[in-house]
Amino acid sequence: MNDTQSTGLSRRTVIQAAGAAAAAYSLVGTAAGTAAADDRPEAADRLVIHPVPGSMPINTTFVVKARTPGGQWKPVPVLRVGTKTINEKTGGGIIRQTSVAGLDFTGTVEVQVTWSKGAIPSARIRPLSYGITPEVSGDTLTFSLTEPRNLSIEIDGDIYGNLQLHANPIEMTRPEADDPDVIYFGPGVHTVPNNLLQVPSGKTVYLAGGAVLKAQVSFKNVENARLTGRGIIAETDGGTTVAFSKNIEIDGILVMNLKTGYSCTIGQSKQVTVRNLHSYSSGQWGDGIDVFSSEDVLIEGVWMRNSDDCIAIYAHRWDYYGDCRNVTVRNSTLWADVAHPVNMGTHGNPEKPETIENIVFSNIDILQHREPQVLYQGCFALNPGDSNLIRNVRIQDVRVEDFTWGQLINMRVMANRYNAAPGRGIQNVYVRNLTYDGTHANMAIMTGYNADRPIDSVTFQNLAINGTVVYDKMRKPGWYLTTDMVPMYANEHVKNLRFLDSATAASTTAPEITSAGEATATARQVFNHLVTASALPTSFSAEGLPKGLDIDTATGQISGTPQVPGAYPVTVSATNSVGTATKSVTLTVQHP
Repeated sequence: MNDTQSTGLSRRTVIQAAGAAAAAYSLVGTAAGTAAADDRPEAADRLVIHPVPGSMPINTTFVVKARTPGGQWKPVPVLRVGTKTINEKTGGGIIRQTSVAGLDFTGTVEVQVTWSKGAIPSARIRPLSYGITPEVSGDTLTFSLTEPRNLSIEIDGDIYGNLQLHANPIEMTRPEADDPDVIYFGPGVHTVPNNLLQVPSGKTVYLAGGAVLKAQVSFKNVENARLTGRGIIAETDGGTTVAFSKNIEIDGILVMNLKTGYSCTIGQSKQVTVRNLHSYSSGQWGDGIDVFSSEDVLIEGVWMRNSDDCIAIYAHRWDYYGDCRNVTVRNSTLWADVAHPVNMGTHGNPEKPETIENIVFSNIDILQHREPQVLYQGCFALNPGDSNLIRNVRIQDVRVEDFTWGQLINMRVMANRYNAAPGRGIQNVYVRNLTYDGTHANMAIMTGYNADRPIDSVTFQNLAINGTVVYDKMRKPGWYLTTDMVPMYANEHVKNLRFLDSATAASTTAPEITSAGEATATARQVFNHLVTASALPTSFSAEGLPKGLDIDTATGQISGTPQVPGAYPVTVSATNSVGTATKSVTLTVQHP
C-alpha cells in the first residue's frame, strides 16, 4: 500500500506499485502483460484485461474468461461487491455479495462464464433490450459482444448472487507517466492523507487499470480537471465530489464498497460530464449520482446499482444554492436495491424558491426498484418540495423491466419530513416511449398539492404496459378513466393530463427554440449545451458545430470536447410533427 502526499501536485505525481507491491496484485490466471499483448493498434479485434490487487475481495461463484474470436481464452478477475436491501419488517439492512468483472475491447469479444454451483438450470442476460441469448452447456454459458455493454448475468433468476460484466471500450488515449499535469495511480492499492484527494485546476487524475484508490476524489472550486481510467475507488466515505467547479469530466471509473456517502456528488457546478461510471453501494444513503443546483450536466453510459437513489436531481441542500437546469441522462442502466432509480425535487430553499428545469432522461433501462415505503416509491419520482418548481422534463425511450416492489411513476407535489414548505408544482412533462413489462408495480400516483400548486400539462405518448398501449381513445369501458388502464391515481389538482398513441401528434403547433442564443466553451475541455424547445419536439439537429462537438438528435444535447478556439456560428433546429424551428447560436470556444 502506498501513501500519496497531498502537497506537490503542481508537478507530475506518479504512484505505482513497486518492489513487494509487485506481488501484491495479480490477474487471476494471467499476467498483466496480456493487456499489452492484445493492445495493438493494428488489431481489429482487441481485448484488454486489467489486473486486480491481491488484497481486493474476490468472488469465486463465477469463473469468467474472454477472448477475441479464435484466440486464447484469458481469465477475467471477478470482484466481490456488497449490495443492500431493506428488511420490510424491521427496517434493517440486508447485505448481500454480488460479483463484478470488467474488460475492455474493440471489434468482437467472446465471453465464457462458468457457474461454480454446477449445471446451469436457466440463464438470462439483462438488460433484456440488448437481446443477448447465451449458449448454455452444463455449468458454462458463452456469448459474444460487438459493442460495449454493461450486463447482468443471472442464473435461475437470481438477481442478488448475479454477475455484472462491464465490457468497456478500450481507452483511446492514456496519459504518460511523466506528464506534469497528471496525478497518476498505477496498478496497486493507494491511500492519501485524510483519505481525500483534492484535485487542483487543470489536472487529470488517472487511475490505471489495476489501480485501487481508497480515498474520495474532490473537485472543489476548480476548473478544467478530470478523473479518468479503468481503476477503482473503494472503501472510503464518498466516491467523487464536484463542488463549485466548472469543466469537470469523470470517465470510466468503478466505485464500490463505500463506507458511506454517494458515488458521485455534483453541487453548484457547471459543465460537468460523467461517463461510463460503474457504481455499487451497500451503505446508508448509498446514492449513485446526485446533482444539486448545477447547470449543463451530462451523465451517459453509466451503470448504477445502489442502496438509495440511483440518480437524484435537486436544488438547494447543504452549501449548494440555486436553480438546477440542463441535465441530461442517457444510454444508462439503473438498478435501485433501495429507493428510486430516479428521484427529482425534494430539496430546495423556501426562502428563495428555486426551479429544476430542462431535464432529459433518454434511452434508459431500469432493472430493479425495491422500496417498501410507499412515499419513497417510483421508478421515476418527481417530488418537488421546499417551494421547488419542476418544469420541462422529458423522459423518453425508457424500458422498465419487472421490479420487486414500488411504482412505475410517482409525480407528487409534496411536503415531507425533509421539507419546510410544499413544492410549487410540476409543469410540462413529456413521457414518450415508456414501457413496463411485469406484474409487481403498485398503482402509479400523480397528485398536485392544491389548486395553487398543481401538476399541469403532462403528456404520456406510447406508454406501453405489458404490451398494451395506454391512450385516451383506446378501447375500454366508457366509464373507466384512462388512468385506470395503467393503473394510476391522479387527483383533482392534476390538469391537462393526456395519454396519446404513437400516431397522434403531441402538439398542434410548431416548436419554438427556448435555449440561449449564445454559449461559451473552453478548448480541449468537456462542453455541454442542451437545445430546448416548446411544443414537444421529437428530434433536433445542429449545423456548423466546431470539431469535437456533436448533437444527439434524440435529446438536443450538444456535447464533446472542442479543439480549436474561435467564434462559431451554429444553427440549431427542433422538429415535431407540425414543423421545424431554427435558431442561430453563437458558440465561442475560449482558450484554456
